[in-house]
Amino acid sequence: MITKDDVAAKMSAFLRHEITEAKVVDWAETAMRNAEFHQDKHDAIRDAVARIGAIDVRQFGLTVADCEAILDTLGYQLNLEITAR
Repeated sequence: MITKDDVAAKMSAFLRHEITEAKVVDWAETAMRNAEFHQDKHDAIRDAVARIGAIDVRQFGLTVADCEAILDTLGYQLNLEITAR
């Protein structure tokens, strides 16, 4: 069962470079084929997972604004932090 928390956690890991684009796309494609989506925000979860699954296609890349919009539909807020190396 995929929940909104699962989607937010995958997006967060991807944005922090903890998982690669290929891994997050694979997760999303597998979820679209095999997983059930939690009934709370079912459509938003399904749509978010479908969108993530397409980010490896050039015309469907994922911008920060896209991430912000996806997370907003799931009830999350994206906060970025810039730090010196």
